[in-house]
Amino acid sequence: MIVIFISPLTQRRTAMKIRYTKKRLQRFLIFGILWLVLAAAAIVFNLGSVFIYGYLILGIVFLAAYAFENSRQYLSIENGIISKNQLISKAINLNEIVQVSKFAGNYTVKSNSAELKINTAFIEQHSLAELKKVLGSLNLEAK
Repeated sequence: MIVIFISPLTQRRTAMKIRYTKKRLQRFLIFGILWLVLAAAAIVFNLGSVFIYGYLILGIVFLAAYAFENSRQYLSIENGIISKNQLISKAINLNEIVQVSKFAGNYTVKSNSAELKINTAFIEQHSLAELKKVLGSLNLEAK
């Protein structure tokens, strides 16, 4: 007799992440490293310029943006709520969506109380297909 025990940790979560394109993430990482290398070179060669602090700050900002976007990703769909992951995130309950508009390849998702704009140029192709499937399952007219 085989007994299978499924703990709550192994159960499938209903969360979905709509991912940024790898190209976007790589750009942030590369720019962050380049600015930090430039700052390090300026310190090593003792250029003594005030621009060193700017190079250092830019490097840190780009690396922080990379870390944030890589960990949080562009959109999250969890427990019936779609949220745009930014410093100040926006969220809409999927049950409250009344209109989905598509213009120039971008989506605008509207509820009675909120509006969420989704730039599809930031989304990787596989995730975009998943997003289209979720928005298509809402049974709303796309305008």
